[in-house]
Amino acid sequence: MKIKSHIPNAITLLNLLSGVIGIIWVINGNIVSGAYFIILAAVFDFFDGFAARLLNVQGELGKQLDSLADLVSFGVLPGLILFQMAKVTTEIEWLPYLTLIVPLLSAVRLAKFNLDTRQSDKFIGLPTPANALFISTLPYFAIKWTWVGTWVTSPFFLVVIAWVFAILLLVELPLIALKFKSYSFADNKFRYALLLIGLALILLFGLAGIPVLILAYLGLSVIENGMSTE
Repeated sequence: MKIKSHIPNAITLLNLLSGVIGIIWVINGNIVSGAYFIILAAVFDFFDGFAARLLNVQGELGKQLDSLADLVSFGVLPGLILFQMAKVTTEIEWLPYLTLIVPLLSAVRLAKFNLDTRQSDKFIGLPTPANALFISTLPYFAIKWTWVGTWVTSPFFLVVIAWVFAILLLVELPLIALKFKSYSFADNKFRYALLLIGLALILLFGLAGIPVLILAYLGLSVIENGMSTE
């Protein structure tokens, strides 16, 4: 077998490694570091698919390996971040375990994605990387805007966030995918708007802007869906 056929899978394993190291750091108490490992995993997740298409070595093994890596990096790791955040802010021992709905429904989401042929130009339900980025950057959001930081980091709010966003992984809601069939503004105005909003938020607020970006992503997708049905 040619060496080039192993390159995308090697990149996928770097995604998995990022998730595993992120889990170790979060377990050791470095909750805010989880975001960096999720971002790193997302970079590898993008480039493994890019490399597979570029080298024309797409296959079933790579598809399944990608989902397994994503489950760790974008399912288990963000679930653990929420668990640790809830654990340090409550004395109710069982409450943090409710946040573990995130890795469970992430697994279902990833399994459905492998079987769903409708997601060529749009996502159906919230992608696991977007969910992981939202969750992992909540501590930065809370630090940046201290006036909402208290309730953002409250254990009951974290449980609500876990369940709402876990359910969003599975809802039959078409969401914008940054997959350009052409580069015309008319066909991609919502994609361009999302990119501009994202750039502005990250330049202005850094990682604290990512939760706002994910909410904007959901809002723009709903607006686009509403306009397309008119």
